[in-house]
Amino acid sequence: MNYNEVQQEAIQHQEGPMMVLAGPGSGKTTVITKRVQSLIEEHHIDPGKILVITFSKAASVEMKERYLALNQNNSRNVWFGTFHAVFFHILRYTYHYDSQNIITSSLKKRFLEESITSSGYETEDKNELIEDIENEISMVKGEGIDIDCYYSAGCPEEIFRSIFAGYEERLKKHHLIDFDDMIVMAYKLLTEHSNILRQWQERFAYILIDEFQDINRLQYETVKLLAEPENNLFIVGDDDQSIYGFRGAKPGIMLRFPDDFPRTKQVTLGKNYRCSGEIMTAASRLIARNKKRYHKKLEAVNGKTDAVHIRKCKTIGEENRLLVKQILQYKETGIPYEEMAVLFRINYQARSLIGRLLEYNIPFVIKDNIPNIFEHFIAKDILAYIKIALGSRERALFLQIANRPKRYLSREAFREPEVSFQSLYAFYRDKRWMGERLEEFQNDLAFIKKMPPFAAVDFIRKSIGYDGFLEEYARYREVKPDDWILLLDDLQETAKESKTYEEWFAYIDEYGKKLEEKQKKQDEESAGVRLLTMHRAKGLEFDVVFIPDVNEGVTPYRKASLPDELEEERRMFYVGMTRARKHLHLIFPEERYNKECKPSRFLFEIGGDEKGLGKRL
Repeated sequence: MNYNEVQQEAIQHQEGPMMVLAGPGSGKTTVITKRVQSLIEEHHIDPGKILVITFSKAASVEMKERYLALNQNNSRNVWFGTFHAVFFHILRYTYHYDSQNIITSSLKKRFLEESITSSGYETEDKNELIEDIENEISMVKGEGIDIDCYYSAGCPEEIFRSIFAGYEERLKKHHLIDFDDMIVMAYKLLTEHSNILRQWQERFAYILIDEFQDINRLQYETVKLLAEPENNLFIVGDDDQSIYGFRGAKPGIMLRFPDDFPRTKQVTLGKNYRCSGEIMTAASRLIARNKKRYHKKLEAVNGKTDAVHIRKCKTIGEENRLLVKQILQYKETGIPYEEMAVLFRINYQARSLIGRLLEYNIPFVIKDNIPNIFEHFIAKDILAYIKIALGSRERALFLQIANRPKRYLSREAFREPEVSFQSLYAFYRDKRWMGERLEEFQNDLAFIKKMPPFAAVDFIRKSIGYDGFLEEYARYREVKPDDWILLLDDLQETAKESKTYEEWFAYIDEYGKKLEEKQKKQDEESAGVRLLTMHRAKGLEFDVVFIPDVNEGVTPYRKASLPDELEEERRMFYVGMTRARKHLHLIFPEERYNKECKPSRFLFEIGGDEKGLGKRL
């Protein structure tokens, strides 16, 4: 195999620190595996003294397989592992841990759930809160943050500290550690015991790290200890693809690497072997807007193939129809479904498209859990209003929405399994103002009964005041209401094409059944259009990539306001764009849920203008 001049320079590097800036599709895995081969065959380094670190087990397995394919007759003593595997090996050697001491993901979820319950914090969506808390605990441990100085974004500070303490107490009681503890404990061990540190420094004389831009502070500090004193540290990464800020990864660590290691040699792998010329040109224009980065000149080896398509749609519904149409057209040209991907900034965006794909029997694969929007508490509230309006008198339905928004209706008023308004009026016969509230409630239900589904949801939100209730409830829970309001928008959109409640209920029922079927088959299926968040898409590549909802507030995400946050949003979009080999479609609706929305600033930054949006670049 032929290697370009820069790749050769990296492969042949022997002693001291080196930083390899590897643009997307530039052959970084090849460089790492060939350098390992070069160290052994040309520089006669003992394979047992070489450590290759990756960020995921899958990447580690792939890297090892690539190396063994190159070196079938070579020693297999080179160690390929994740940060967690390396640090756990160090702990096992000293403290005699085994796999039984590592908490499983299911038990971790249970401990977090128990800790949330013990804290007294109530939540409508426990799974979402558990995921947020898990990420924040990882951030606290990986950054070495004092828990008393950390301010949670997912719940009130005192609640987070209570949950954190409860989780740690359960780990200790069961003699368990999690993946983040491995890093904390390994760092502490190596800093406190110089003899143990020397032992591992001799063991790992040459360290190579892939995807270095994803490293967090404690991982970096530990690696620096292991690399001393020769500092044969070979890092490969791309600061432009640092997108895991929520886990503590910061491009600043890579940017200051030459300052920490003054003898660092630096090369840039600038030849892209993946993307078409048009895709690479557009992506390079975008990322050049970031200020905190290494400047790189990237060149697409494959040349030009197809324009970057920027498409404007009127609504989300039209956008989904366009996506389905394009997917089917590409399939007719011979591109298999699994070579197509739809990339989202946030996983909730996939909900409306999933319904359309199920409708057209287009196979798809989604690694994230597929939530049924109609099982969310918000959907259950809206449907409770409608069912009562249509004549249901179930006590549970009334209790669900009696004070959403606040009507000051007492639980004591709903004593019977079947509720009648006569009994409610009787209960409040001495309170005239409550009679007026009940009359208004009854009139609202009468209006809902006569409306089509979309108008009914709108009436419940605006006239009855459900949106206001959600905002007030979010304030009470000390969370931001934005995601709840967006889910409500999404729910209302599903009602748009149904003229009657019967039609909408039939759609809800069919959607639930198909989703349940899909969930059962999910682990078995491998063929299908990939539905991924941009975070999950990193490291993957496809012939065709669609990025929908390229609007302000979605990408860049509305919560990103600080300069560093906006730069990470730009990096994320850059990662999404560079997943495409041949065809890239960027799509934006002019209207989201009956509200006008602007195209993303990123579309202008890659070369569009007011007249050019909706055309090809």
